Amino acid sequence: QKKPHKTENMETLLLKKKTKVFYENCPGCKVDQLNETRKGIPYREFAYIWLVSLCTALPISSLFPFAYFMIRDFHIAKREEDIGYYVGFVGSSFMVGRALTSILWGVVADRYGRKPVILIGTFSVVIFNTFFGFSTNFWMALSARFLLGCFNTLLGPIRAYASEVCQEEYRSLAQSVASTSRGIGLVIGPAIGGFFAQPSEKYPNIFTENSLFGRFPYLLPCLLISLFSFGVFVACWWLPETLHMHNGNDIERSDSYDALETSRCKSSEKNDVEEKGNELVSKENLFKNWPLMSTIAVYCVFSLHEIAYTETFSLWAVSGRKYGGLSFSSQEVGEVLAISGAGLLLFQLILYPPVEKIIGPIMTSRLSAVLSIPLLSSYPFIAMLSGLSLHLLLNCASILKNVLSVSAVTGLFILQNNAVPQHQRGAANGLSMTAMSIFKAFGPAGGGALFAWSQKRLNASFLPGIKLHSISMKYII
Repeated sequence: QKKPHKTENMETLLLKKKTKVFYENCPGCKVDQLNETRKGIPYREFAYIWLVSLCTALPISSLFPFAYFMIRDFHIAKREEDIGYYVGFVGSSFMVGRALTSILWGVVADRYGRKPVILIGTFSVVIFNTFFGFSTNFWMALSARFLLGCFNTLLGPIRAYASEVCQEEYRSLAQSVASTSRGIGLVIGPAIGGFFAQPSEKYPNIFTENSLFGRFPYLLPCLLISLFSFGVFVACWWLPETLHMHNGNDIERSDSYDALETSRCKSSEKNDVEEKGNELVSKENLFKNWPLMSTIAVYCVFSLHEIAYTETFSLWAVSGRKYGGLSFSSQEVGEVLAISGAGLLLFQLILYPPVEKIIGPIMTSRLSAVLSIPLLSSYPFIAMLSGLSLHLLLNCASILKNVLSVSAVTGLFILQNNAVPQHQRGAANGLSMTAMSIFKAFGPAGGGALFAWSQKRLNASFLPGIKLHSISMKYII
């Protein structure tokens, strides 16, 4: 009888690798079974991803249009030029809190599931974001933002959830939905803050100075976001869990199983098995997982850039012309950011998936980073304009800036989740969140301090040394 060929043994192994074992009463297995039979895009699950990601982003960015005025009303800054300095600390406190707890929440998500952590995160927004709206002094606002960051656990688990809830062919779209929603939140958040802060001044016929929103002029935007978060919290009770729970054996059938099967083959295949085993051991240690760590490093740089730009843009726009700003009101800033959200939404949902499929996530991130350089260099020249031309070019630049930023981050999300198996995604995203939050903590504080410093040196001979202040913006951005 003819002995089986080596190729036949490898084909058998591949078939075994493709075979999945489903465990009864395991929520992750139920989702996998559903994905095996379901055809098309899982719209319901994508809706959860959209809502939770939006709930994450709204409280982060909603304060930027009115933070300048809030600090001014606290009367903690001795001079107007010092306001940006204190605004930076309020913005950074959120990221400091998130940096201290992200790994912990990631480990909890890997052990107890994505759903409990998501529920805790959405409910924390309801509590602490409302508390921030009632702030009457600088330290109260700082504490509220810090606590909000400590319990804001949504971004890491929802990114892991997006990689697990759909078939592999739709994973790039799932990550795109998460990034788009987050990007829209970074646009809608400032719009809400710009339109609804200080309502007694903007809408005196509706809100009087003696009303609740007159006495707490920054409560209304925070309360609107808190009400939305409460709706997301209620909706997430029906969120399907994706973590595999196999009675103490949470690790699904993976490369370790294949390595054991392969060890029974001929001795000529032993070297391949050892290489797979060494690779598996290295991936178990996240710090030795080079694809993961390199992706996190790049993501941190993009995060620092994104948060510094978001805060500095708002501060620059509302500053007076004598300081090199645009003299915009908080409502005008909100309008610019709201318009840019529409373009971002269309690009991410319609154009990003085919672009990512053609050139891949790595090239997408690279192109977005390269194109951002000339775009940001154009902002000083836009500041020289006025009237219709100013609003037109500023809106176009803002749309393009958000498109490039979110495209780069989406590609990094895909690479990060592909670099680890499912049972490590929560911890990997927690590690990513911690590193990113540390960088983002420096963003608002550093950007605000540089902004305040540059306004004091408009007539200096060096750094920045330009009266138009446009070169100062270039240094900050």
